[in-house]
Formats: sequence, structure tokens, C-alpha cells
Amino acid sequence: MIKLLYYLKKYRVAAIAALVMMLIELAVELAQPYLISKIIDNGIQQGDLSVVWLWGGVLVGSAIVAFVAGIASSFFASHASLGFGYDLREKLYDKVQAFSYAVFNRFATSSLITRLTGDVTQVQDTVFMSLRFMTRVPLVVIGSMIMAVVVNLRLGLLLVVMVPVLLVFVIWMIKKAALLFRNVQRRLDAVNGVIQENLTGIRLIRVFVRMGHEIERFAGFSGKLMKGTISALRLTETTMPFMLLMMNGCIIAVLWFGRRDISTGSASVGEVVAVINYLLRTIGAMSALSWILVTFSRASASAQRINEVFDTEDPSEAAQKSVVVQDQAAGKQERANAVQGAVEFRNVGFSYPNSDITVLEDITFSAKRGERIAIMGATGSGKSSLVQLIPRLYTEDQGKVFIDGRDADQLPIPTLRGAIGYVPQEVVLFTGSVRDNIAWGREDATLEEIKEAAKRAQIHDTIEKLPNGYDTQLGQRGVNLSGGQKQRLSIARALIRRPSILILDDSTSALDVATEARLLDALEELSCTTFIITQKISSTTSADLILLLDDGRLIGQGKHEDLMDSSELYRRIYGSQYGEGTPHVQSVH
Repeated sequence: MIKLLYYLKKYRVAAIAALVMMLIELAVELAQPYLISKIIDNGIQQGDLSVVWLWGGVLVGSAIVAFVAGIASSFFASHASLGFGYDLREKLYDKVQAFSYAVFNRFATSSLITRLTGDVTQVQDTVFMSLRFMTRVPLVVIGSMIMAVVVNLRLGLLLVVMVPVLLVFVIWMIKKAALLFRNVQRRLDAVNGVIQENLTGIRLIRVFVRMGHEIERFAGFSGKLMKGTISALRLTETTMPFMLLMMNGCIIAVLWFGRRDISTGSASVGEVVAVINYLLRTIGAMSALSWILVTFSRASASAQRINEVFDTEDPSEAAQKSVVVQDQAAGKQERANAVQGAVEFRNVGFSYPNSDITVLEDITFSAKRGERIAIMGATGSGKSSLVQLIPRLYTEDQGKVFIDGRDADQLPIPTLRGAIGYVPQEVVLFTGSVRDNIAWGREDATLEEIKEAAKRAQIHDTIEKLPNGYDTQLGQRGVNLSGGQKQRLSIARALIRRPSILILDDSTSALDVATEARLLDALEELSCTTFIITQKISSTTSADLILLLDDGRLIGQGKHEDLMDSSELYRRIYGSQYGEGTPHVQSVH
């Protein structure tokens, strides 16, 4: 938690003002029991109404001052905490955006969402409570002890002896509760993960009539969250009864000894009343500790989870940050022109981080600028992994990837990625209009350029038929579009970048043969190096180079005619699609 307070530095003036106003409010409240004792002893006991009116007026005036100071303290505390939360969330989001793909995958998406929302909000609220209340509690306790001793040493010592016992108990409780609430946050991550999966796959769940199963599954995770929360709250809630028992016992002791001191003349009625008032204020402050205990324990767990993200080391973080910053700057086209598009793999081997499974092994091929490279192979053969090495989403373990004859690791990532158009296997569309989704690939694109990209992607006519054309708002994840329409929209978004290297990761699977043929013809005009992951022979016949993968190994490469002569697997794929030979595709081992 202390590490995160760095982000409060920007708002230190408001934070200090909140504390000053709180101290004024506190000073007034601590003085009030003393003033009441004067009214009782010097006014009511002596029958002097002038003293009652004098100190009564001071009491009313001080209450007004405390009221104004309390409002001002809340205002400044809100300003500081909300600004702190905004900056913390922004920096945390920047950190996540700067993660390389390998590091990003260490965290579950649901966990990152919880950290960016619930955890940051929890810490933000704790900062407000600290400025407004948490700092006040120990000061009330300390101030009450001091004032009680000042009013009457003998009776005040009862309060002084009791408070340390309570503090030891509370500190022990906070440590125990922090561990429990950390477990609660982990279970909340699990619940959010189930929710995310269910909302994303709601169509599949309904088609397979698995609603009941998923409801039971959600109830199981939610039940664990409930039990964990109950365990944590049960522990923290025992704080209040114990403290009340101790405090009420102290009040009884003050009343007992106070009665005796009054009878012997060593204490006045006003002094006993004042000490009781300070005891009651201490009870109020200590009672708030139960609530503060829960808040601080949750914040401690949340702060630890936030720091886990901040403390995650990523060797490529500086380069990733450069991508985020420079992608918002001008000159994207200059970066794109810096890469011509020639790609070469030399003895490349690759395994995913924290995995012993070899995904790619000894991959060697060369693609000249402007060539079309088709990549084929069974599911899990390493096709997507291969193309992800080109934009440096991952880095090879062995061998080297070269771009235009240069080691890809030596190219600035913004320069490399600024020259690449990438269409992932899973279509991702964003909230907004059709126009916004295409222009997302290049923010400075004009409407004419957007339409031109849509025409090349074979989606322009479809867009024109939509209710509002290019201004038609897309539903969640493009739900109001078909699979083929979403694929073509994603392709248009990549083409608007005018890339030197275009990567289509099985992104024409939903297109019919005629539409796909028109798309491939349109791509010829771009003169970009195109990598197409496909299972269709119709997409490979015109390719300059076909890469045939099997279990991460390159078992064949060449043009269509070459592979028809040299590869049994390629002939079987051809036969299965055109009715010649074996009707099923099988891997060759």
C-alpha cells in the first residue's frame, strides 16, 4: 500500500488541506468535553448562569467551526483520492498495454479486469477514508487519553491502561484479516472469469442447452466466494464485541471510582462527566476500527495485487511503451515505408514461455517483397505461432527472423509493426460504427480511403446496404454481422494501413470461393508481402510459396505444382477438396 502512495504526491496540497481541516475539527471535538466540565462545575454547580451562557456560546461556536472544517476536509479528501485513483488506474493500464504478449498471458483477463476496476477502487476509497477518518481514529484515541489525564489523572489512567490492550488485539486482527481478504480477491477473480466465459459463449451455451450446467458452475464459484467472504467478515466482526466489552468495563470502572472521588472531594462532577465523554469518544473511534479493519484489510490485499502487475518484469517493456506512445503520434506512414516486406526465417525454433513443448522446429524459408505465402497444416501444426513471430508478438528461441535482410530484433518495434497489417484468427470488433472500426487501423484515414479499403476487402457493397451505411453502429462484438462480414471488416481494417506485410491468420475461412478469389485479386494491387494461413487449396494455387507444416516442422515448401509432385500430404489435401484420392486430410509422420 505504501508503494502506491507515490501516486498521491501530485495531490499532496489537497491531501494536506484535508488533514489540516480534519485536525481543526478534531481539536474542537476534543475540547468540547472540557468545556462541558467547566459549564457543570463553574456554572450549574455554582448557580452562575453567566458562566453557562459564556461557555455555552463558546461550545456552540466551536461546533459550527467543526462542522465547516468537516465539510472542507471531505471536499479535499475526495479531490485527492479521486485524482489518485484516476492516475493509478491510468498507470496500471499503461503497464498492461506495455506488456509483451508472453508476459500478458501470465495474467488471466478476468484478473486484470478486477485489478483495474475493483482493486483500484478499493485502494482509492481507502485513501479517502485515511484522509478523512482513518487518520482521525488514532488521533481521537490519543487525544482523548491526553485530555482525560489532564482533566483527572487518576480516572484518566484507566483509559491509558486499557487502550494499548485493544491496539495489540486490533493489529493482530488486521494481519489475520489481510490474508483472508487476499483469498477473497482470488475467488472474485475466478467468479469474474466464469462470468466472462459465459457471456462470451452465450450462444454456444444455449445451442447445447447447457444453461443449467453453467448456472451450477457459476453457483459453485460464487458459493466459494461467499464462504470466503463470510470467513473474513466473521473474523473482523468479532473485533467490535471484544472492544465494547473492554470499553464498557472501563466506563463502569470510571463511574465506580468517580463516585468515590466525588464523595472524598478529589474529583468534581464535571471532571467525571468529561472523562466519561472522552471514554465515549474513544469507544466511537475504536468502534470504527471494525469497519476500518475490513477496509484496510481489503485495500492491503488489493494493493498487493496491483503491485504484482507493477513489479512484473518485462525485458521488452521499453519497446512496448514506445509502441503505445508512437502509435498516437504522426508519421505512421513513414514508419510503414521503412519496411519493404522481405521476410526470412533461418533455422527458427520456438516454444511458448513456461512450456517445454516445441511448437516450431528448424523452420527455414525466404519470402521476397510482394510475394504471397500460403501456410497450410493440420490444427496445432504451428501455423499461427509462425506468423506471430513476424510482428514480434513472441520471440524465437532458436535461429533468427530477418526483415529486409536485417535481424528483426534490431528493428524498432513501432517501425516494424507500423508496416504490418494483421487479421487475427478470432475476429475482434470494437464498439462504434463500421467507419470507426475500419479507421481503427489508421486514425487519420479519410472516408474515401476507408471506402477503398472496404472495396478491396469485398465488404463495401454490404456496408452500403446497412441502415446507415458506414455510420451504422455495430452491436456487441459485431453481433449484427455474419461471420464472413466480420472477417472482411477486419481485413479492411488491416488494409487501411497500406501495409508492407499483410498477415491473414485463417481469416478467409467464412468466405465463399468466389468472394475469396476477388479478395486475393484485389490484394495483388497492393504489392505487399502477404502471409495467408488457410486450409483451402483454392487459396494456395496462385501463391508464390506454400509452406506445409506438420507438428511444428516444415515438411514441404514450394509452389502448387512443386508440392503436387513432391508432397503426399499436399496431394491428399488436394484430393479431399477436389474429389480426387483420399477424401480425408491426414498428417504424415
